[in-house]
Amino acid sequence: MTEAPPAGRVLTVTPNPALDETYTVAGLVPGATHRVGTPFVRAGGKGLNVARVLHQQDVPVLALAPVGGPAGGQYRTDLAASGIPAALVPIAAPTRRSLAFHDSAAGDTTLFNETGPPLDGAEWAALQAQIDAAVPGAGCVVGSGSLPPGAPDEFYAGLVRRAGRTGIPVIIDASGPALLRAAEAGADALKPNAAELSEATGTRDPVEGARLLIGLGARRVFVSCGEDGMLAVTAEDPDGHLHATLPRPLRGNATGAGDAAVAALAALLVSGHRDTEELLRTATAWSAAAVLMPAAGEIHEDHRRLAETLVVTRRTGGVGTPGTPAGRKDTPWD
Repeated sequence: MTEAPPAGRVLTVTPNPALDETYTVAGLVPGATHRVGTPFVRAGGKGLNVARVLHQQDVPVLALAPVGGPAGGQYRTDLAASGIPAALVPIAAPTRRSLAFHDSAAGDTTLFNETGPPLDGAEWAALQAQIDAAVPGAGCVVGSGSLPPGAPDEFYAGLVRRAGRTGIPVIIDASGPALLRAAEAGADALKPNAAELSEATGTRDPVEGARLLIGLGARRVFVSCGEDGMLAVTAEDPDGHLHATLPRPLRGNATGAGDAAVAALAALLVSGHRDTEELLRTATAWSAAAVLMPAAGEIHEDHRRLAETLVVTRRTGGVGTPGTPAGRKDTPWD
């Protein structure tokens, strides 16, 4: 990543945070009894994972989320211990929990995510007031994760419009109608995974799905494709796309890999970087580096080496269309 002085901090908005509990087992067998050690417990939710990665990489950040109940108390305690600056909105209902079971033998992770509590009118108003107070001090805004039950599909679209009025770039990592509404609002970057994109757009081809979001109004779309890497489509060149992959897949815990990608995009955008290949290369490298860590919210120190080993290909047509290597990160794209 090219060094540049940060312009403001990154504001992360997590409307449906979770207290994450990660268990590690040597082999996960459905229907069997497993003896496990003490779980690794920390404040989570996709936006908070983004904030944690940014804080680890010394990027100024403010994490905003509504929390409540005993789990909310643990959430506050963990954030205070981690040193991540936060603006937490108190709510009456308990914060949800997310359970991750990492199978070290198979190299995969099984997740059980609680739905989360609805917010009442006063709590939504308090959350919006915190957003309105924090946006003017931001150089980039991230809205990430699921929405609480009863939340308006327009929530992330409103965040895009609120920041857009002052020219602040906004990254949205969402699914379903909320993703479509954020595209229509003109989000600077969207970062769904391939399954979320397919569900929202109705097409199985991630390139075509990304182009549909561009057609709705998004400026850039980055799609996580698991072991197949990540692709990017932009409004400047909707007929082409970039595809980044590692020479070989990594084994590890993929929980939080997409959040690390969003953190990379935010770190670059807040510093004024707009080159799509640089954004894609760094996001893919940080995502891969997250797989090497035991829990979400951190990336391995090898992220720079991983960025150098990535193969970035320029393509036209759908995802299966052969392309030409785009070269290193200084290859022009925008």
